[in-house]
Amino acid sequence: MNLVFMELKAYRKSLIIWSICMVLGVYSGMVKYPTYSSDHAANDVLQQLPRTMRALFGMGSLNVSVMSGFFAFLFSYIVLAAAIHAGLLGSGIIAKEERDKTTEFLLVKPVSRTMVITAKLMAAMLQLVVLNALTLAASFLFVAAYNKGKDISVEIVLLFATMLIIQLIFLSLGAFLAARMQRSKTSGAVTASLLFGAYILGKITDLTHHLNVLNLLSPFKYFSTGALVDKQELSFTAVLLSLLLAVLLAAGAYYFYKKRDMNN
Repeated sequence: MNLVFMELKAYRKSLIIWSICMVLGVYSGMVKYPTYSSDHAANDVLQQLPRTMRALFGMGSLNVSVMSGFFAFLFSYIVLAAAIHAGLLGSGIIAKEERDKTTEFLLVKPVSRTMVITAKLMAAMLQLVVLNALTLAASFLFVAAYNKGKDISVEIVLLFATMLIIQLIFLSLGAFLAARMQRSKTSGAVTASLLFGAYILGKITDLTHHLNVLNLLSPFKYFSTGALVDKQELSFTAVLLSLLLAVLLAAGAYYFYKKRDMNN
């Protein structure tokens, strides 16, 4: 547990900054809701936009004049920020010793590499849970302040459940790349590139149904926001396959971390 606390302490300032940014992000989005809900002329203009334009903006078929649709629209940006944090955290926490030239300090401790990477991933997952929980609490608070319609607490909980799963996928991806790449210090840039590529790919598949098969390459498309908002249901198959992907990537991180040459 000492290693877990050591990693948590090392990332304490980063977690505080990210948490503040996420809360402010939710707030800055929610303050725009009265404009969408009260200005019927502006909402009519949005509704008349071509489907491709609405897809690019992340609206899709969502009705942003009601809180459930607006929050689902806002959530597409919240989950992107959370995924970036998770991916960079996964790569950074594995590559930290090589980046900071403290590899020898870590390896002289009487612990195995399996214990080291386990502690690192445990610390990282705890940070994901904290960030997710704080953003969820902020969402409940700000939605309650601006919502004049039906309660959407169930939809918010389901959305954040999917966000935690997506966070775990990108955390595992970042850790896998940091353990696999010879120059682990560059794994953050590669992780970010793959993440943005997956996000853009999801936007592209929104433009035409003929490319839906490509959604398999984008974790952002594993869960249907529309189904979560309209039907309040979470696909068990999507949850299972997503967690399996996260586990496989984490297993790969374990495998390569135990075999890699640690460089100062």
